[in-house]
Amino acid sequence: MTTLPPSLSPSRSQTTCASLLQELQIIWDEIGESDGERDKMLLELEQECLNIYRRKVEMTRKCKADLQNSLAQFESEIAKIVSSLGEHSFSFSRGKGTLKQQISYIRPVLEELRSKTKQRVKEFTETQSQIVKICAEIAGNGQSMMSSDPQVDERDLTVKKLGELKSHLQELQNEKIIRLQKVDSHISMIHELSVVMSFDFLETVSGIHSSLIDPANGQSKSISNDTLAKLTGVVNSLQQEKQKRLQKLQCLGSTLIELWDLLDTPPDERKRFEHVSSLISSSVDEVLRQGSLGLDIIEQIELQVQSLNVLKASKMKELVLKRQNELEEIYRGVHIDVNSDAARQILINLIESDNVDLSNLLSSMDDQIAKAKQEALSRKDILDKVDKWKHASEEEKWLDDYEKDENRYSAGRGVHKNLKRAEKARILVSKLPSIVEHLTAKLKAWELEKGIPFLYDKASLLDMLEEYTVLRQAREDEKRRSREQKRLQEQFAAEQEALFGSRPKKPLAQTNAMVGTPTSRRVSTPSGKHGVSNLKERRETGRVNNVIPVNFVALPKDDPMSRGN
Repeated sequence: MTTLPPSLSPSRSQTTCASLLQELQIIWDEIGESDGERDKMLLELEQECLNIYRRKVEMTRKCKADLQNSLAQFESEIAKIVSSLGEHSFSFSRGKGTLKQQISYIRPVLEELRSKTKQRVKEFTETQSQIVKICAEIAGNGQSMMSSDPQVDERDLTVKKLGELKSHLQELQNEKIIRLQKVDSHISMIHELSVVMSFDFLETVSGIHSSLIDPANGQSKSISNDTLAKLTGVVNSLQQEKQKRLQKLQCLGSTLIELWDLLDTPPDERKRFEHVSSLISSSVDEVLRQGSLGLDIIEQIELQVQSLNVLKASKMKELVLKRQNELEEIYRGVHIDVNSDAARQILINLIESDNVDLSNLLSSMDDQIAKAKQEALSRKDILDKVDKWKHASEEEKWLDDYEKDENRYSAGRGVHKNLKRAEKARILVSKLPSIVEHLTAKLKAWELEKGIPFLYDKASLLDMLEEYTVLRQAREDEKRRSREQKRLQEQFAAEQEALFGSRPKKPLAQTNAMVGTPTSRRVSTPSGKHGVSNLKERRETGRVNNVIPVNFVALPKDDPMSRGN
């Protein structure tokens, strides 16, 4: 129990009151107050003292109630904070002692919890602010939503809730990074396209969003759905424009090369537009050179094509006749006969009549040249074999002439080379039947496929081969008869020498009457008609005339050479 201070002890209080009453009596006596007045004043004093005591007691009671209420509030706040923070492991006891002692014990605990709550609210506020900011950036209304701080629900400040918010924030930050990468990629693509197509990069990008060029007041690049959609649309439209420009330049470049070829434009002139001709075979992704697809380049090429078209129109007659020369050269190279003079006259009449589109005429002639090349290609294999046949036929003729020369073995210049050539010629001539046979088979297959005869300089090549075969066989027969006649003459001369012991003094002059003089036959080949004698010239034997009797009968026998043939 609390004791009163000495100044307020009952004995001392009573002494003081008695002294004061004694002093008051003296004053009343001097004043002359009546007893009634004195009793009334003493009653008032007593009543006033009681009121003062009552007030003091009431105040003390109120103070106690306030302390109890504060203590209850502290406990309630602690319980609330612990619940909001999720500190379920936190335990608290008010302890023992007076109310003030209990309050002094609980107050530091409450202050600590309040500080922890304040820190936790700060973390929530920062996390939610970043979430709101990123969401606003993605939504595209960052300025309006960032003006006010987010409201934090202090009823749930648990670590779990904070972790969920931070996890959500991390997802949004990852999303922001991805969006920034997309924005940077789109901007880089637009810059690359602007370099290739020569348009204003800054104007194009700033038209999408100003922050993409010059972020102000710490504002980052816009990553909103609207900005990404606009960037994607601009990139797609620019890529399509790049594709269109490239296709246009490729078309112009191809036309330019055709006109160069038509007009025989010198290399120095072509080199000026080398940057355009190099784009003809390029894909869209390969075109990266600065300004290569600029509108000024396209306009320059269009003007050049127009200029060359004007020049082409003035030289069309020359070009048409040049095409005709090319066509005739192709046909001449594969031995197809054409009426050049008539064709040229028709072309000249068409050009001078002004009733035909010269471009269409030139295109038609290009088609004819293409068909002629295709036809020449189909004849190539046969013509190669014809060349081989011609060469073998020429070697055969040379071999015949060579074997007629009685001095072919005489020492002299070039004899060794002629011997080697003769050896090769005999091998080649031995293959002539096979060459002719294969060529004939090829010809028949070609004519069966095409349904037309194979003409070689106006003549049927198949007829030429048949004629050649017949004449060659006739020549071989004449050679065989000539060899037999010679053998009989030599046999008769030997018998005469054995019979009379001397040689005939006159040359054989009338033997042709008995054996028969072979007629000279000529074989036709594609290279011309070569006169080839089928009989070797008779050699002078140097002996006296040997006359074969009229009644001499010779039985023909094939000599080894004839059997070999």
